[in-house]
Amino acid sequence: MSQTPTIASADPDAGSGGAAVPPDRRMLVDGELIGAERTFPTLNPATGDVLGHAPDATVADAERAVAAARRAFEESGWATDRALRVRCLKQFHAALLEHRDELAALTIAEVGATPALIAGAQLDQPIDIVRFYAELLEDYPLTEDLGNISSRGMQHHRWVEKEAAGVVAAIVAYNYPNQLALAKLAPALAAGCTVVLKGAPDTPLVTLAIGELIANHTDIPAGVVNVLSSSSPEVGAVLTTSTDVDMVTFTGSTPTGRAIMAAASGTLKKVFLELGGKSAAIVLDDADAGTAAMFAAFSMVTHAGQGCALTSRLLVPRSRHDEIVEAVKTNFGHVRYGDPNDPKTYMGPLISDKQRDKVDAMVRRAVDAGATLVTGGEKKDPGFFYTPTLLTDVDPDSEIAQEEVFGPVLVVIAYDDDDDAVRIANNSIYGLSGAVFGSEERAVALARRIRTGTFSINGGNYFSPDTPFGGFKQSGIGREMGAAGLEEFLESKTFATVVG
Repeated sequence: MSQTPTIASADPDAGSGGAAVPPDRRMLVDGELIGAERTFPTLNPATGDVLGHAPDATVADAERAVAAARRAFEESGWATDRALRVRCLKQFHAALLEHRDELAALTIAEVGATPALIAGAQLDQPIDIVRFYAELLEDYPLTEDLGNISSRGMQHHRWVEKEAAGVVAAIVAYNYPNQLALAKLAPALAAGCTVVLKGAPDTPLVTLAIGELIANHTDIPAGVVNVLSSSSPEVGAVLTTSTDVDMVTFTGSTPTGRAIMAAASGTLKKVFLELGGKSAAIVLDDADAGTAAMFAAFSMVTHAGQGCALTSRLLVPRSRHDEIVEAVKTNFGHVRYGDPNDPKTYMGPLISDKQRDKVDAMVRRAVDAGATLVTGGEKKDPGFFYTPTLLTDVDPDSEIAQEEVFGPVLVVIAYDDDDDAVRIANNSIYGLSGAVFGSEERAVALARRIRTGTFSINGGNYFSPDTPFGGFKQSGIGREMGAAGLEEFLESKTFATVVG
């Protein structure tokens, strides 16, 4: 167990095959790698030190990027040349693999990701998303024959063709920047769309690095992909309101998603939103408490709790409450946190001091409202670390049980029977994910009663490039990844012709 972070330096080379982290990056606009009049700093969250600087795009830069994407969509042939798209996606995948160690070093340094996460959802899985869509596109049916109908004394042949939705504005959050960018870019490009991708201001360098790979290692035509970094909300406003943008895809908080949907409504854009969650893990009375407690503890501290699908509410039978709480507390005590470069580290830092203060304030308010702090609730320096935190005696309707914390904070809620567990789990504006532990037939039956887009049964892992991911209720609109993820970026056009 690591009681305090042990970071001697912000050495970006450690644990990444010796790849250096360039301090600065450039934006990709209309096929050119460019800077900006101003830059803004990005920090290493494990130390608090400045890691580098990113171009601070202006409204004019955003407008130029949108214009380039519009022109490329209408004039380049990208939208109609399937073979070109397949070839370019395969080039992109090869470039990501070739530069994997550099991206790993940058992601560890800027995001605070650990090596275990790099091997999973922070980098290696996202790279595989590009391969998945390149291969899916090769044989994906973009035409459907509906046969003939008789009308007005004549035969009419009908068919449906699927074509690109158009210019896409893709806006990503800071927590998994490679995953979020590639899960939007790959299907959008496969569909024939052109894209303006805006990275999060907390993790801009990772997203800009993806743009540089596209510019330097693929034949993707100028303007098809544009990558921006900016600290200005006005840049996001351009992307969500421009008449030249046909679709907005956004991953982030539900309040921001609401604002984006409202902004896009003025031009009736197609909107795909992957938003927040307050998912419940339910332990049935016939479950193995040790397995459930380990899952609940270690999943909650994955990436320091900065994940929308993490099960941040643990629902336990009232009769087994103390047993399970003690098991979770013990598992939290085994969580090693500290230097993200260390392969033994399980949990890295929060992204910023601001986010850590938000998490800590929510914990303090929960305790003031009557919750019991079992363990954790401490800030650790240097960097932006927060200890794994366990709260009991939590009111299911309280702030800490209803609002997304985005930190390593698990709340325990006791229930009386299965119906009560379902009621508590569904008592949320969110519906992104969930988990259940118990005898399989009973667990599956209960899982089907929970209003969420994804669900884990006895530790099952649903997350992969071929699996649709998304939520019910205010957790979002649409699905990312899988064939469903490609469909989000396609429009259907129906044709008919007179036969004979």
